[in-house]
Amino acid sequence: MAEVNLKEESEVIEKPINIKSVQIKLDEGIEIYENPIYFTGESYIVNHDKSEHQITPKEEKTFQCSQFDIDLSHISNLKRHQITHNVEKPYQFRQRDKAFSQKHALTKHQRTHSGEKPYQCSQCDKVFSQNGHLKTHQRTHTGEKPYQCSQCDKDFSHNCNLISHQKTHTGEKPYQCSQCDKAFSHKCNLISHQKTHTGEKPYQCSQCDKAFSLNGNLIKHQKIHTGEKPYHCSQCKKTFSQNVHLKAHQRTHTREKPYQCSQCDKAFSDKGNLKQHQKTHTGEKPYHCRQCDKAFTQKHVLINHLRTHSGEKPYQCSQCDKVFTQNGQLKTHQRTHTGEKPYQCSQCDKDFSHNWNLISHQKTHTGEKPYQCSQCDKAFSQISNLISHQKTHTGENPYQCSQCDKVFSQNIHLKIHQRTHTGEKPYQCSQCDKAFINKGNLIQHQKTHTGEKPYQCSECDKAFSKKHVLINHKRMHSGEKP
Repeated sequence: MAEVNLKEESEVIEKPINIKSVQIKLDEGIEIYENPIYFTGESYIVNHDKSEHQITPKEEKTFQCSQFDIDLSHISNLKRHQITHNVEKPYQFRQRDKAFSQKHALTKHQRTHSGEKPYQCSQCDKVFSQNGHLKTHQRTHTGEKPYQCSQCDKDFSHNCNLISHQKTHTGEKPYQCSQCDKAFSHKCNLISHQKTHTGEKPYQCSQCDKAFSLNGNLIKHQKIHTGEKPYHCSQCKKTFSQNVHLKAHQRTHTREKPYQCSQCDKAFSDKGNLKQHQKTHTGEKPYHCRQCDKAFTQKHVLINHLRTHSGEKPYQCSQCDKVFTQNGQLKTHQRTHTGEKPYQCSQCDKDFSHNWNLISHQKTHTGEKPYQCSQCDKAFSQISNLISHQKTHTGENPYQCSQCDKVFSQNIHLKIHQRTHTGEKPYQCSQCDKAFINKGNLIQHQKTHTGEKPYQCSECDKAFSKKHVLINHKRMHSGEKP
């Protein structure tokens, strides 16, 4: 039995290790030393080779393990690896049965019990138990992505992400759920999925009652409490708590819609939106309201609907006193304060504060009016406009003012009317001090500054800034009395 004393540059192993059954196969011409020196990092070996043996990295050979399909760049790394096949584990943790072949592995393990995190990021306050975790985290600041896919142009900040991605090319899904037919390309995805069967949520937030099946989801959730938003958009000033939200946002700039429906021509920038859309084909509505007969395709739509029963409005604007039932409504409202218009038309220079406004506008270029009234010849570019129009036939006015007896066919008309009671004029002209209760009046007013007169009389040369003025003018030609 041979006894070899192993030394490391940064750590000294306190016990000799028996390596009786270890056989090291080396390329011809490589001398085996009785007392080899071991190093903790690749850079230490390169420096040692240059100073002691005059070997540059170009002269290095590849050393292959005889028991596993692993290639290593240095003889010392090969020896270190092969010792793990048949070797004692002299470093044992006193509180558990676990044992380790290397001292630094024991040290790392002990930190899981002590909670020690000696490695701190110099750019933020985060701390880590291992230096490798710190280095991986620092890539979120530098944007470094050293791991590139050989089959496409995608880069990754971590090797495990690359390995996981490569399975999208091969279609390999070796991890299958024993309780259903689903299979996964990565083991962690299988473990996560299995918790949907057991309902297990072992990771609980210390600041609220929410619990999660995955630690990663808990970490993401905790950023809601800390307000941390480390992911920055390079094209605008927006920041995000999660990288996936940043990527989804960036598609508003690129117009990329990689998720296409297999049953129709619609494409989406977000995978979740595609899944929700697909339910329109299947008719699936798994979320039912207990207070009425309505059912919904999405859980958050049910939650929003339930607030129509309770009257709850949990989302308040920080710049004014307005409250909203939905977070999306709050975000849309806040753009009236910031003036932000992130949705741009690709065919003209117009910008919009909301995506549905952009979609509606784009139909002015195509002339598309797919929604036709069944009682008259009118057609509309949006279904909401058709629904509003149909109320002119039925006489339905479901929206009533709480301060007077007036009723309206549309909620927006009620809101505009209510401003006559409150005196609110949220639409202000940027070129003078005038303000208006509705956006249409502001747009008409702005034409007095630009001199724009788009409404021209077909019988004479006169032009007008407002449509109703043109209509009144035409009566002078026709002799019609209003």
